[in-house]
Amino acid sequence: MSASPSSAGAAHTLVEDAQGIAFGTVMAAVGVSLLTHLGLITGQTAGLAVLASYLTGLPFGAVFFVINLPFYCLGWKRMGAGFTAKTFLAVAALSVLSMLVPRWLDFGHVDSVFGAVLFGLCSGAGLLALFRHGASLGGVGIVAILIQDRTGFRAGWTQLGFDALLFAVALLLLDLRTVALSALGAVVLNLVIAINHRRDRYMAY
Repeated sequence: MSASPSSAGAAHTLVEDAQGIAFGTVMAAVGVSLLTHLGLITGQTAGLAVLASYLTGLPFGAVFFVINLPFYCLGWKRMGAGFTAKTFLAVAALSVLSMLVPRWLDFGHVDSVFGAVLFGLCSGAGLLALFRHGASLGGVGIVAILIQDRTGFRAGWTQLGFDALLFAVALLLLDLRTVALSALGAVVLNLVIAINHRRDRYMAY
């Protein structure tokens, strides 16, 4: 997930990283706003924060920021200072933007199926931008990579297991249709990442 040289051999400049992280966090914030407007959840750390926000009534941004705090030390050890600093900035920016975007963008009627798909597309595009500029939105992904390093257990399976557990808990709290639509959004998001974030095919980062 750390920044890599481009096919031309030049690393991203500070300005390029700044715009990439800004784009990524704005897209993710729009996705989260749409998600919460529809009353849906998602996977990974963001999904845990959304679910906790629904249960406690606390703002998503505050919950998301706090949940990510323990992961920075792990990220520093595994990914380095640059990755950790960019990830901290991305998480902080998303936490703030998630509270501001609903003031700037008011959703009316949104078809729930289309909304779930649109969430996946927006958030997937945002995460792609963050990944290609050496940042992430923290959390479970870092733990998954550490587990893979130490045990050989694939990171993707750890993330899938976490998401399965999260959606199972959601089934106890939300109706089946809401969880199914949430799963649709998560699938679209992961497909965007899986298809487009491939170093063997796309080298412009």
